[in-house]
Amino acid sequence: MATVAQPRPRTRSTVAARRRPALRHLGPNWYAAVMGTAIIANAGAGLPFHVPGLPVVWALSLAMLVVLLVARAGHWLHHRDQARAHLLDPTVAPFYGCLSMAFLAVGIGSLSVGTDVIGEAAAVPLAWVLYGAGTLIGLVAAVAVPYLMVVRHDVAPGSASPVWLLPVVAPMVSATLGPLLVPHLPAGQAREAMLLGSYAMFGMSLLATLVILPVVFSRLIHRGALPLFLTPTLFLVLGPLGQSTTAVNKLADVAGGSIGATYAHGMAAFAVLYGVPVMGFALMWLALAVAMAVRAARRGMGFAMTWWAFTFPVGTCVTGAEGLARHTGLHAFDWLAVALYTLLVAAWLVAGFHTVRGLVDGRLLAAPGKK
Repeated sequence: MATVAQPRPRTRSTVAARRRPALRHLGPNWYAAVMGTAIIANAGAGLPFHVPGLPVVWALSLAMLVVLLVARAGHWLHHRDQARAHLLDPTVAPFYGCLSMAFLAVGIGSLSVGTDVIGEAAAVPLAWVLYGAGTLIGLVAAVAVPYLMVVRHDVAPGSASPVWLLPVVAPMVSATLGPLLVPHLPAGQAREAMLLGSYAMFGMSLLATLVILPVVFSRLIHRGALPLFLTPTLFLVLGPLGQSTTAVNKLADVAGGSIGATYAHGMAAFAVLYGVPVMGFALMWLALAVAMAVRAARRGMGFAMTWWAFTFPVGTCVTGAEGLARHTGLHAFDWLAVALYTLLVAAWLVAGFHTVRGLVDGRLLAAPGKK
């Protein structure tokens, strides 16, 4: 008598996997697409000439953020096992810094170009909400992710990656949005607190970067080039460099009405004395990263979501160069900003095209082994 195969018992994880399957592998790295889109509007607003369509790009980044927040909520609701696995994966957990920076990047655009879309009466409160959410998440991620890496993650020797910078760079983006909100605060204690609080986040992020970056460079020297699909993450090093230059220049812009004249003059001088050398190092690293990307392309580097690393970090160098142009009056920085913005737009178009195509054919949301 033939035996009848018994159906396998359905576990909670298998049931969850069948619900909203498209969301199961939607990781926090997708927020990089929001960041990369928002920086197009943010960086374009500071160029020495008018760039058409920036409010539309900002509106697109806001819509992307809303859609992605809803989708990620569905991911946590229907695929909690996968969401917890992401937190315990040292290659995925650092991308939670992108959640913070997505909020903050859209918030910066709300004040720089968003007023043309929704009006100042709506743009300013929206910027406050995005600043509050992004800063809180960023501060938590800056502590929680390194904590998990120390006590829970199984980090292999020699596996350091520029991705490790993501959670600690988030407070630097807060230090850039904070100054834009200073004029909307009452004069006196409130403005000074926001100014110095932003400086504190600048220092927090900068010192954490100085701890991580030597480890990453040591890994490159002793272990060789990154795997092909991770090569674009070398551009992430530009993030803290360009963003810190942007932050100190934005802080200098509002120091005059927020703190004593002596400190305000010092902050203006610091913006140039810090920003110029850091921008020089950023350009050196950009040349290295481009050379490594060309090498990887020749060896068959295919598209992955890591290609979004070509966008936001380069955009921070654009905004950094724009800030230096304001405070030095040198047209060379204007031309540098224009050249880097051209590179940024090209990278955004390429990454955006491949992302849309990957969503349409389903490859980007498929299980890792089925792509």
